[in-house]
Amino acid sequence: MPRKRNPENQGLPTRWRQRRGAYYYQVPPGLEAMWDGKKEFRLGASLPEAYKVWAERLASPEDTRTIAQLLDRYSLQVVPTKAPSTRVQNQVAIKRLRAVLGNAPISWVRPQVIYQYIEHRQSKVAARREIEILSHAFTKAVEWGIIDRHPFKGEVRLAGEKARTRYVEDWEIVECLSLESKRKAGSVLAVQAYIRIKLITGLRRGDLLRLTMSDLQEDGIHVTPAKTAGSTAKRIILAWTDELRASVEMAKQARPVRISPWLFCNRDGQSYLNEETGRAGGWDSMWRGFMERALKETGIKVRFNEHDLRAKCASDAATLEHARALMAHADSRITDRVYRRKPELVQPLR
Repeated sequence: MPRKRNPENQGLPTRWRQRRGAYYYQVPPGLEAMWDGKKEFRLGASLPEAYKVWAERLASPEDTRTIAQLLDRYSLQVVPTKAPSTRVQNQVAIKRLRAVLGNAPISWVRPQVIYQYIEHRQSKVAARREIEILSHAFTKAVEWGIIDRHPFKGEVRLAGEKARTRYVEDWEIVECLSLESKRKAGSVLAVQAYIRIKLITGLRRGDLLRLTMSDLQEDGIHVTPAKTAGSTAKRIILAWTDELRASVEMAKQARPVRISPWLFCNRDGQSYLNEETGRAGGWDSMWRGFMERALKETGIKVRFNEHDLRAKCASDAATLEHARALMAHADSRITDRVYRRKPELVQPLR
């Protein structure tokens, strides 16, 4: 039975380990020549750098014969290009795929295999996510010249997830904003300012927590959505309105450190968002505490999350196109299906 990995090495590829502020690869015996004659090869100081160096030393396409080998290459060359939180989710999905399908040859995969995989997984939602990763890996396999065609793209029809329908009513927002704070700055006021800005702009959590003072320019708030920064890199400018200016000013006043470059900062003046992991633990704790207080002290009975606020922004927009622009979506269909939750008023015939 293999020895249990140290906590700092959990989730890393096989034979990787982290020590002395860097990532290292323990070279299998007999393969030292491929790694500059070393038994332990230093990959890099950061995880993206380590993945990049390892990817450059991958074997040729001819040596990618099993699903495990394909997923390894996908982990090295594709996953590091994604957002930190997405990388973590992808690695979890890849680990599960390897456990079930890893030893199978690439040529063995066909539509029936995909249906059977989902059927035997207890969590159908997780199974669909894993198949999405596998499908993209096969798309890359075509690009890399490993196979000629995708074995199941367009041939598998999976039942979609039921879209969330929670619509946050205006009175619920009023209740949240009515909570009193005993301090002139701090978590309650910061969350309330955050709610105001989110309802006006529809920005994602990560994009809001990344806002700096330099993003607040004369013509509006300049934002490059992180979700598309690696693809289209399209910037948007959220034009100033009186309400938006007032909400941003509230966020400034709520900061515990007034000279921080971040619009939303912790007590050390740093961003709540950890760019290495994509997590914002301190902010998430603040949000949970705020919602618990709202449920206890106001008339709100059903909890809502930040994603529901983003959906409220899209739902309250006058037109679908305006909602799409606020959500920074390339396709309005996703805006309409997932984010436009407000019940549609239909006049009866008579």
